Amino acid sequence: MKNSAMEKTRKFLTPALVFHTGISVKKARGIYVEGADGRKYMDFASGLATLSLGHCHPAVVRAASAQLRKFIHSGCIFHYGAVGDLAERLADKTPAGMDMFFFSNSGAEAIEGAIKLARFSTGRQWVLAFTGGFHGRTTGALSLTTSAARYRKNYHPLLPSVLYAPYPYCFRCPFSNNPATCSMECFGYLEWMLEHIATPDEVACAVIEPVLGEGGYVVPPPEYLRKLRKLCDRFHILLVMDEVQTGFGRTGRWFASEHSGVRPDIMVMAKAMASGLPLGAIASTRKIMKGWPPGAHGTTFGGNPVACAAASAVIGVIEKQGLVENSRKVGEYAMARLKSLKEKHPCIGDVRGAGLMIGVEFVKKDGRTPDAVVLKRLMKECEKRGLIIVECGRHKNVARFMPPLIIKEKEMEKALSIFEDSLDGADV
Repeated sequence: MKNSAMEKTRKFLTPALVFHTGISVKKARGIYVEGADGRKYMDFASGLATLSLGHCHPAVVRAASAQLRKFIHSGCIFHYGAVGDLAERLADKTPAGMDMFFFSNSGAEAIEGAIKLARFSTGRQWVLAFTGGFHGRTTGALSLTTSAARYRKNYHPLLPSVLYAPYPYCFRCPFSNNPATCSMECFGYLEWMLEHIATPDEVACAVIEPVLGEGGYVVPPPEYLRKLRKLCDRFHILLVMDEVQTGFGRTGRWFASEHSGVRPDIMVMAKAMASGLPLGAIASTRKIMKGWPPGAHGTTFGGNPVACAAASAVIGVIEKQGLVENSRKVGEYAMARLKSLKEKHPCIGDVRGAGLMIGVEFVKKDGRTPDAVVLKRLMKECEKRGLIIVECGRHKNVARFMPPLIIKEKEMEKALSIFEDSLDGADV
C-alpha cells in the first residue's frame, strides 16, 4: 500500500524534523492509534507526554468545538472568558501563592518568558541550568538545554551568562559516587561555581526539571531540590521549575515539585495542559508578576481561546476521574513489574520514575555502558507487536513509558506483556 502521508512529509518537510515511527495515523482514540494499514497500536508516547487524556477525549473535543463556534482568536485585542476561567482553575492547582499567569503556545516559549521575567524582576543576568536538562530549542531555551550536545551544534553563540551544574543523576553520578554513601558532591560543585564563576548576587534564577525529561527520565533525590530551594532563598535567586513534561498528574501529583515539598518562585508548564492543543504557561506569585509592567512581554497566539477551553476541560476530567491517583497507582504497578524484568534481563541497567513517567535504561554486559542499539531493536519489536514507545537520554538508551493518564491497570498489564515478549524477540 502506498503511504502518501509519508511520501508528502518526506518531500515537503525539512529533514530536520524527525518522526519517531514509520506509522501513518488514520485515526486515534484514547490510548490507541490506528495506522493507515489498519493495524492498531497502544500509544505509550502520548505525543511526547502531551496527550494527558489520550487521543480525542470527548470532553476536550466538546470544549474545543463549543469555543470554535463562538470565536477562535483574540490576540490580546479583547477580553474573553476562556482564558480567565483557565487561570482561575490553574490557581487552584498550582502551589500556594502562585496565582498569576502568562499564557504562551509551547513550553519553549514559556521558558523564554520565564528567563525574561526572572531577569527583569531581579535586575540580574546569570541563569543557572543543570546538565541533562531539556527546556526547548528556541535560542534562549536552547541555551539552557544540555540533554545532548547535538541540539546545540552549529547554533552558537547562544545566550551568555549561563552556568551549568550537574543534575543529580544517581545511576550515572558525574562524581562516581554510590547513592548509599553519597554526600551530594553534585550540589557542592554548584556551590563551588558560585564562588569561582559568578557571584550569587549576579544570578537571576535557577531553572530545573523536578524530574529530568528528555535527559533520561531521572528522578533526583528530594533532598537535592530542598537544598537548592534553601540556596535560592539565601541569595534571593528565583527558583524556576520546568514542569512542561512533569505537570498535570504525570508523576502521580499535580506537579512533580510536590514530591519534594519544594515551592518554586516561577513555574513553567505546557504539553499535557490541553491534551494535544498547543498551550503553555508561566505561573508565579502576584508580587513577582505585578513587577512585570504592561508591554514588558507579549504574545499573539498565546492563550488561544480554543486551547484554553480545552485545558479547562482537561483539568475537570483529571479531577472528576481521579487521574492523578490513577497515575500513581498504575505507575506503581508498572514500576514493580519492570523492576522484576530487570532481575531477569542484564541489559536493563536501571528502572526509575514517578507515576506514569518511567524510564528503563539499557546497558551493555558490563552493566554500565549505554546501549542504544539494543533499545532501538527492542522498540521495533514492540511496534511489531502493537506498542509504541520512544527513547530519551543523552545516548538514546532509555525507553520512556508515558501513556495517557486514563490508562487502566489491565491495559498497562497488556503493554508490559508486549514489552516482555519483545525483550525475548529482540534476543536481549
